Amino acid sequence: MTRVLVVEDDPQLVRALVINLQARQYGVDSAPDGATALRLAADRRPDVVLLDLGLPDMDGVRVIRGLRGWSRMPILVLSARQTSEEKVAALDAGADDFVTKPFSMNELLARLRAAVRRTEQQPVPPATTRVGTADFTIDLLVKKLVRDGHDVRLTPTEWQLLEILVTHPGKLVTQRQLLQEVWGVSQSGKTNYLRVYMAQLRRKLERDPSSPRYLITEAGMGYRFEP
Repeated sequence: MTRVLVVEDDPQLVRALVINLQARQYGVDSAPDGATALRLAADRRPDVVLLDLGLPDMDGVRVIRGLRGWSRMPILVLSARQTSEEKVAALDAGADDFVTKPFSMNELLARLRAAVRRTEQQPVPPATTRVGTADFTIDLLVKKLVRDGHDVRLTPTEWQLLEILVTHPGKLVTQRQLLQEVWGVSQSGKTNYLRVYMAQLRRKLERDPSSPRYLITEAGMGYRFEP
């Protein structure tokens, strides 16, 4: 059974989420604040977290950072905040997706299923377990990225995007292919997801993110990794 931790201080929304999740055979724990969320996450080890940013005791970004200190579990942010800066702050802290309130329950459940799928272990062909460039090295088997002698942390979504690109060196990977493989068929038109996450990857990998050397955009088509 997939276990979900719902971190939300609105009792009505918590009740709606619990009912819908349990009806679909998810195990559910809930926390009304950040401190309880961090404790429950450590005790219960959920498979995925649904997290509101506006918590009574701390900002949700602090909760994300606390979870990312020891876990790669998918974190889906649920928030009424809509500015790009707030979304980027949550993604920078380690969130995997951002769902703006009010949201469709069907859309949320679809994104939840996609997040869980992304955590499933996928075997990497032996010839591509390690990728080296002049600026960084990637070990896909143990999911380790080293740049300038320091480990670089990537979120599960960033890892999946990077794995797809680096295992097809020099080849165009279309926007549609990336969206379907990472977010599922229902999200194949959400090219804004790709722009946000590719910008995140470039900030972490490229010397000059505004003029990328490794993660190349093919305008209107997709992306390419140049080793």
